[in-house]
Amino acid sequence: MDIAVTKKKKLGLKERYALMTRGLGWEPTYQSVDDVFPMDTFEGIKIHDWDAWEDPFRLTMDAYWKYQAEKERKLYAILDAFAQGNGHLTLSDARYINTVKLFINGLAPLEYMSHRGFAHIGRQFRGVGPRVACMMQSLDEMRHAQTQVHAISNYNRYYDGMANFRHHHTHLPYLQVPRSFFEDAATGGPFEFIVAIGFAFEYVLTNLVFVPFISGAAYNGDMGAMTFGFSAQSDEARHMTLGLEVIKFVLEQDPDNLPIVQKWLNKWTWRGVRVLTLVAMMQDYMLPKRVMSWAEAWEIYFEENCGALFRDLARYGIEVPPCVEQVRKERDHLSHMAWCQFYQARGTSNFHAWLPSKEDMDWLSAKYPDTFDQYYRPRFEYWAKLEEEGTPFEAQTPPQQCQVCQIPTIFPVPGEPLTRAEHTCEHDGERFHFCSEWCQVIFEDEPEKYVQANLGAHELYKGNLFGDADPTAEGFDPMAAAMAFLKLTPAESGLHKDSEDARNFDLWRGLATRNDA
Repeated sequence: MDIAVTKKKKLGLKERYALMTRGLGWEPTYQSVDDVFPMDTFEGIKIHDWDAWEDPFRLTMDAYWKYQAEKERKLYAILDAFAQGNGHLTLSDARYINTVKLFINGLAPLEYMSHRGFAHIGRQFRGVGPRVACMMQSLDEMRHAQTQVHAISNYNRYYDGMANFRHHHTHLPYLQVPRSFFEDAATGGPFEFIVAIGFAFEYVLTNLVFVPFISGAAYNGDMGAMTFGFSAQSDEARHMTLGLEVIKFVLEQDPDNLPIVQKWLNKWTWRGVRVLTLVAMMQDYMLPKRVMSWAEAWEIYFEENCGALFRDLARYGIEVPPCVEQVRKERDHLSHMAWCQFYQARGTSNFHAWLPSKEDMDWLSAKYPDTFDQYYRPRFEYWAKLEEEGTPFEAQTPPQQCQVCQIPTIFPVPGEPLTRAEHTCEHDGERFHFCSEWCQVIFEDEPEKYVQANLGAHELYKGNLFGDADPTAEGFDPMAAAMAFLKLTPAESGLHKDSEDARNFDLWRGLATRNDA
């Protein structure tokens, strides 16, 4: 006789995802839940129903690996073709290579720090949904760090300034700016971390890095950076949505969460904007061929996109951070101030600097009609005159750094471009300096955290940048000892036109286009 066979109903995506996330959780028996997950309450955030968590992207692990493997195949095919075809010689200009150096030293290590951070907080949430979401983002961030290092390793074969990127990220003074951003986030609680990274890093920072800047990389012939940038951006869309969903989830759980989240959004909007100082400079000054100005990118990706975000959150009681008004006033000054600082302190960075050409300045004048000609063109023209006379200007002393964002205190009083902002306060009998009112506000909220900041200028004066050298030895050269400790060679810094990179690029490109080569 025939045996009746019951055909099992195929699970839908929602059911499969529930089994692969919520179905992996369990209730502890011999330990209390509060002891297993002690960190998701100490910030004061109140969660009443973890099951109310809605995953923005229902991506199962098997689908994730298949999806990312396909992206990897396409990515590495292009990277291999770029390397085998000496793609670095098809760039628009050798100056562009310095943007690659800044990217690998300043931004790629942040991806790995993000990977570690999400792996850590994925253990801290008692809700299964957020734990799985954090694990997925942790894997994404590790992949981003790897693909960026692989893409840029091709440049490291030919040019200076990239071989010691991990050491430089830890010790070079200017790289303390992005590193301190992530260390600040990682030393907060799990909710602050995911708001800081999901909002400030993903929504504010990476939007401006992986869209307008990476488009500029493509425009300058860097197919390697373009490929890993656009490959990562599809993940960033998921990350931004995760950050936004976490904020909404927390705000919906309890009204007491509102002031805590508002304080975090105020803080991390400002901290993210300060890190963007580097990106502003890269976009306006370090791309020989430009797609758009920093001001135009800011208007699209912050004023419009983040403006829409805050309007969406307004129904929960969230307000636009008060620092945004100062950001608007600084927008047309930011990139110029940063490039001026890097030009005059070029001996302490691992990439080269240069003065904008007449054509560059005309472009900047058209993009910044209210500020560039009045405040910055005269300075660049004066410095160009000194270069022609053989006496290029260079700062001889380390600058005062902000205790919070760790950027030199170069910023003006909002609305007064010729007056440098000076903010100070005392804590435990010691005076601390800040670049702005908002960095001071952040410090005063958690002073014991920021008094520990490792400022490069202070470390030099305290003798902590000399390595094993003996400062009491006869003929001791403090700057030479500091450069040796920092692993910073003369070939990596200074003026671009005098660099080995510039000479090699011109030589190799010439050989590539000659028939007798």
